[in-house]
Amino acid sequence: MNRLVKLITLLIMAITTNVMAQDFQGIATYKSQRKFDIKLDSTQMNSEMHQRMMDMMKKQFEKTHILTFNKEESMYKEDEQLEAPQPQSMVMVMVETGGSDVMYKNTKEKRYTNQNESFSKLFLIRDKLEDIKWELGSETKNIGDYTCYKATFKRKVEVVQGGISVNGDKDLDEEAKPELKEITVTAWYTPQIPVSTGPAQYHGLPGLILEVSDGTTTMMCSKVVLNPEKAIEIKEPTKGKKVTQKKYDEMMDKKMKEMNERMRNNREHRDGESIEIRIGDGN
Repeated sequence: MNRLVKLITLLIMAITTNVMAQDFQGIATYKSQRKFDIKLDSTQMNSEMHQRMMDMMKKQFEKTHILTFNKEESMYKEDEQLEAPQPQSMVMVMVETGGSDVMYKNTKEKRYTNQNESFSKLFLIRDKLEDIKWELGSETKNIGDYTCYKATFKRKVEVVQGGISVNGDKDLDEEAKPELKEITVTAWYTPQIPVSTGPAQYHGLPGLILEVSDGTTTMMCSKVVLNPEKAIEIKEPTKGKKVTQKKYDEMMDKKMKEMNERMRNNREHRDGESIEIRIGDGN
């Protein structure tokens, strides 16, 4: 089996090297879906209200993103669509997703720039690309017109608890020690599209990643246009407060704790029904 995997890897590299000599660019459309489990306390919310909340969250996490790419660079951002009006009964919805507005990757220089608007402030997160230790497999499947190969890697992530609180009657434990778990990320890539990139933060395989799943969030390519008639222009974002990923994560953690504290202090002054939702980062 090891010899077979090595043979497949060499074949993929040969195909990639041959095609990469050509000027190459494209546009890929991805549909994302996310599984989530919101804990329900029957003393706070009836089943009908819970179902409305679940439907709302499902729509929020079913998104379409566009990846534009060439041999070395890529840009990943949400497809521009009119947002559906939010239910008027929702006074507060708080979601922690860790998502990005624009993700630029340069695989040759092994770096990324993530332009992200958080708490009404624009950030420019610049850092090195993660060196993902992919394990290449021999398993294949077709996605559209492309033959894809399976690749996986394991990583440890923090377990983020989720829950629903109505009128602030139930606090979520923010001081508990973080619990870690190991997850397996599975990707399907095609050497027929010889670029080492993919949706979101994923990269590092000898072909475009057409599908990737971490067990909670799945991103699936629904359409690919290679060498479109109108040339693609990929521009790295430049606007926003420049920070590293570590600094940004620390700032967001501090900001969320401050917001939660203000919400607790102001509960008795609110009129009507308020709903607070805590969703983890999907891992």
